[in-house]
Parts: sequence; structure tokens; C-alpha cells
Amino acid sequence: MSFFGFGQTADIEIVFDDADKRKVAEVKTEDGKKEKLLLYYDGETVSGRVNVTLRKPGSKLEHHGIKVELIGQIELFYDRGNHHEFISLVKELARPGDLLQHTSYPFEFANVEKPYEVYSGSNVRLRYLLRATIVRRLTDVIKEVDIAVHTLCSYPDVLNSIKMEVGIEDCLHIEFEYNKSKYHLKDVIVGKIYFLLVRIKIKHMEISIIKRETTGSGPNTFTENETVAKYEIMDGAPVRGESIPIRVFLAGYDLTPTMRDINNKFSVRYFLNLVLMDTEDRRYFKQQEVTLWRKSDKSRLPLHNPHLPQTLQHPTNPSIQARQQSAISEENQNRAVSPASTQNSLPPRSVSPPFPENSETHNGPSEMQQESPVEVTDKLANTHIEVHKEDKPVEKPQAVEKPQLAEKPAVAEKPQIAEKPVLTRPDSTEGSQGDQ
Repeated sequence: MSFFGFGQTADIEIVFDDADKRKVAEVKTEDGKKEKLLLYYDGETVSGRVNVTLRKPGSKLEHHGIKVELIGQIELFYDRGNHHEFISLVKELARPGDLLQHTSYPFEFANVEKPYEVYSGSNVRLRYLLRATIVRRLTDVIKEVDIAVHTLCSYPDVLNSIKMEVGIEDCLHIEFEYNKSKYHLKDVIVGKIYFLLVRIKIKHMEISIIKRETTGSGPNTFTENETVAKYEIMDGAPVRGESIPIRVFLAGYDLTPTMRDINNKFSVRYFLNLVLMDTEDRRYFKQQEVTLWRKSDKSRLPLHNPHLPQTLQHPTNPSIQARQQSAISEENQNRAVSPASTQNSLPPRSVSPPFPENSETHNGPSEMQQESPVEVTDKLANTHIEVHKEDKPVEKPQAVEKPQLAEKPAVAEKPQIAEKPVLTRPDSTEGSQGDQ
């Protein structure tokens, strides 16, 4: 068939210049498997060579041009026929003519802006690819190679913690706290749950990480929830005033940075879901959104203080990097902040590491959500922990009584008690008997 001009008569190979030195990243494919791709960052140059090999040496390949394209596109699985391209760069490698021998064409896309990170989810896929094409009259010869792109973020300037009091009226009142609202992908979530009022027989409590993927808009909006991780943090009934620690390591899970309204096509958000289950298998939950971000593997500055912002973007110019380092180092000297000054003392009831003082309180709904529509207050008010009029939310674990214990050793009057058995006491008793 190739004799009549049909079929593929040449092979195309795309070779990158720094393939042996560049890092690789694992990217999930549509069938759920993972493949290793060369890793690039925003602003980096993509260069290499396109090698065209004739299948039959000595034959002639007639073409209408050879080109290479750098494409960034979003594929929505419910609309597979349309690929939404947000990057489309083209380099012409050869003009129309005849190809008589094996040929290699260099290409370079300098300082390419790559605004989004690669992503493969349940309903959407964002990919970057290089496409080399030999344009022919009937069928083109095409070769595509995917690359991975990661977006790096700067360290948060202010680490705000999450504090919230939630519960069910007259039945349950808890306070939960997470040390930060923004976590990098290798971070550790540290927090605590404090029970202020317990009148429900709770069986166990768990915390899970939920990834929520939203695609489309309007009537074509699709939302997919995926439970990435789940931990049981308490087994058994808690008591009033009990504090439960939370510690979740993110490094072992397949997470991506939080993506909001990517090219008006999709969003990826993450939530911490706190779930309580009572003895009658009713579930109560409270979700709190957290932000995940990616930081560089190598810090560009000495990490004297983890609470100071750092520039973690991938450098493309050494001189710019040097100026950034000098400017930020001067700023750190002006602040004169030591690591010890950022550590605060724990509250008496805390069993987890300290949280920053500049915490932000998120005032959410005052009641936890119940998965079953059964009313809880009327049914459980008199069947569990006895209701007392003095039951009020505990302010902090009775730190007021400690000064009272300190005042008890005031024994200034005890020497007067030692003076009582003097000789005047019998006289007083006799006088009292004489009066009788």
C-alpha cells in the first residue's frame, strides 16, 4: 500500500536535549497506571531534536512540510471530541519537498509560559505534549510525546490556624483546631479535638481527606468526590474535657496542588472531613477546606526560620536568583526573628505541638451535619449522660482552681491553735460551770 502513497513510510523520534539530566515525574494515565515523564517548570525552555528515519533507505518521501508543536490542552471526558488548548506554539522545521535520507531537525521553544500543572482525574485531564508532524497529501505522519509540568508556590507568609466550635444543640459541643490552613504536599497535618459537652454515646471518630473535582459549568457541571485517606483517631466514648490529638502525614498519598477554576474548565479542592458515629450508627460530620501547594525539593535559602517566606520558584537566571537571595536575606536580618520566638506555650489541655498566635477563626455553622434525617435532640437527650443545670462549655481545663490550691498553704493562724492548751482554758470552763 505504501507504493501507492498510502501508509506510513517514515518514523519520527523526538529527543530532548537534557533528557539524561532532567528530573522525571510520575503522571497518572487514563487507565489508572502511572508513567514517568520529563519534568519542566514554568518559564523553562523546551528544546531538542526531531529525527526522521525512512523505513526504506534510498526511497523518497514526498511531504508538504515538517513541523513541531508544543501544546497544552484540557480534555473533558464527557466531551472527548473537543480539546481545549490554552498553549499552541508551532515551529516549522522543513518546507515542502522530498526527503531522500535520514534527517534530524533541531527545535527550541524558549522561556515557555506553563501556567497550569499536569492533572489526570476522574472527569478531566490536563496535559502538555510535543507533536511532530510530517504533512502529506493523504495521511500525515504524527508523533506525540507528553511532558510533565509542575507549578511551584512560595512559602505562605502567614500560617493561619483553623479553629472552630461546632456541635448539636444540647447534645454535643466540640472544638477542633488544625495548625495551618495551607499545607505543602509533603507536610504533616497536626491538630486536636476538644470535647466541651458530651451527651451522646459516641462509638468512634475518624478523619479523612477528600478530593473534590468539579468540571464544566451550568447544567453540565459534574462533581466527583474521592476519599484519599482515612484515619480512625478515637475508639470509645469520650468524656467532657477530653482532648484527642490529630496527626496526618501527607507524603504517602497521591495528592496534587489545589486548583481553582483552571481555564474556566475545572477545579480541584481538598477537604478535611471529621466524622463521629454514635452507638446507633448515626454519623455526624464537619468538613473544612484546606489548601495544598507544591514547594521546591531544594530550598534556595538557609532555613533559619520556617515561618519566614521564601522564594521557591524554579530559577531560570542565576543573576536573578542571586538578587532574590540577597534581598530576602537582608529582610530576614531586619526582622531579626529567631526560631524560639515563634514557638508559643501550649494551652493546659493541649497534647499536640503549639499553633501560631496569629490564627484565624473560621466561623462556620454552629451545628454539625447529620447524614441521616433522624432527629437527635428529642431522642437522645434523656438516654445518655445526665443533664445538669451547671453543664456549660468548658472554657479551659479549670485553670482557675489552680490558684486556689496555692492559697491553701497559708498557715499563719496555726500557731494560735498550738497556744490553746494553756492554763487559762480550765479556768474558763470552771467559770462557765459556776455560772450554771
